[in-house]
Amino acid sequence: MEVFEYVKSVCTAANGAKSALAGASAKKKNAVLARIAELLRLESDTVIAANERDLANAGANGVPVPMLDRLKLDKKRIDGIADSLGQLIMLEDPIGSGTRTTRPNGLIIEHIRVPLGVAAIIYEARPNVTVDAAALCIKTGNACVLRGGKEAIETNRVLVSLMRRALADNDLPEDAVCLIDNTTRESSTALMKMRGLIDLLVPRGGAGLIRSVVDNATVPVIETGAGNCHIYIDKTADHELGVKVAINAKMSRPSVCNAIETMLIHEDEAAEFLPKFVAALEGKPLEIRGCDKTRAIIGCVAATDEDYATEYDDYILAVKVVSGIDEAIAHINKYNTGHSEAIITRDMANAARFRSEIDAAAVYVNASTRFTDGGEFGFGAELGISTQKLHARGPMGLDALTTGKYLITGEGQVR
Repeated sequence: MEVFEYVKSVCTAANGAKSALAGASAKKKNAVLARIAELLRLESDTVIAANERDLANAGANGVPVPMLDRLKLDKKRIDGIADSLGQLIMLEDPIGSGTRTTRPNGLIIEHIRVPLGVAAIIYEARPNVTVDAAALCIKTGNACVLRGGKEAIETNRVLVSLMRRALADNDLPEDAVCLIDNTTRESSTALMKMRGLIDLLVPRGGAGLIRSVVDNATVPVIETGAGNCHIYIDKTADHELGVKVAINAKMSRPSVCNAIETMLIHEDEAAEFLPKFVAALEGKPLEIRGCDKTRAIIGCVAATDEDYATEYDDYILAVKVVSGIDEAIAHINKYNTGHSEAIITRDMANAARFRSEIDAAAVYVNASTRFTDGGEFGFGAELGISTQKLHARGPMGLDALTTGKYLITGEGQVR
């Protein structure tokens, strides 16, 4: 079957399943999520075996080590995914919530939350996204079409088969969760053109993927994920706290979108702070690319404008010494992707300025950017982290997968 027609058939199947899921009770949707969690634990060996095949193929194809970390699933990570489903079950179902007003003419106007319909997600080598995205869609009564990267295809096939089994076990159509297992570029392009079958498309991955979707899609799109994130060490910063936060924000998992890529340092603090930062790395494999002032203090590779604009997803950090908060804010707003930005400071006036003037979905004071995550924000999971401003911004939880509907009740009123 031609790729376009194959993708269309998958989307048509999901579209046909959306009404049954939209009409399901909160109790039934939660039962599906509980069954998925149960199956993940019961079938963890099967999931891990498929994942090991993906890891072997990815390694043979030269996939970088940080990206292999994104791809890997082990027993602990599978348990973590199952636990997140339990958290999602505990959250209030947004469907049907809303407001009610009565007009002077007696009309009763209700505004309620309803499912979007069919959500499609294009993502890369992150098999946890397969479960997170589908679970959020199930909880909000949306059917979903998943198109993961080729690196995770074996894992994704197993995960989707388990979720479809959980749906069937609860008398809901399996096609409420569909996988496009053709991982060619043509399948992504085709999915972008499914107007009338797809109500929302979310690209979750690197800047190239997101740009391709935004430029080519004819369906509604929410931009997510690209994370050129910064941390600014202000003049009054607590150095011990700053070193701890910066190392966590960069080194704990450099391949994720909420890891910092650039560190800015006030010129009055640089000579003391930078050696402390380097010493605290304790041999960790971080390549620093710095401005001339940075290089004069610690010695490192010279940074270029391109470095400051790059999301490395690797053990590389751009560093720049700045004159103060004005230059820091200007630099961040020039190069950031609207994701997550942090300031380390004791000056609450500067903290307030940073919060107000930085254009990003999440702005931190004295804390790591690594918390920009649906689970950490109490959403149970996330569909992605929106870096745009319409409909949803930041980690996309349950509310981001709903839209509004007006219900008007009268007694023969005419205008």
